[in-house]
Amino acid sequence: MKSRTPHDLLLEFRLNGEVMQSTRTDGPDLQHSPRSCPIFSQWYRFEPGDIVTTGTPAGVGAGRKPQVFMKPGDRAEVTLEGVGILSNMVVAG
Repeated sequence: MKSRTPHDLLLEFRLNGEVMQSTRTDGPDLQHSPRSCPIFSQWYRFEPGDIVTTGTPAGVGAGRKPQVFMKPGDRAEVTLEGVGILSNMVVAG
């Protein structure tokens, strides 16, 4: 079994249980890899709860045929292998 590092983890987004986006943190889909995140701390002071956006893999709603968009009542989940699941109910904005 291959040992996983932060640079090679499965990252997925599910909408109502259906996988909409899936990539690995070592793949070409992310604009910024986890390896580049320590560099950001040269310019920013990170606090607990801060988020570093890394780009997005294929599968966003506008790029699908038919298009898929989140709506109130949907369940949005992000899973990072070995870390866990962030799950939220979509509400009207």
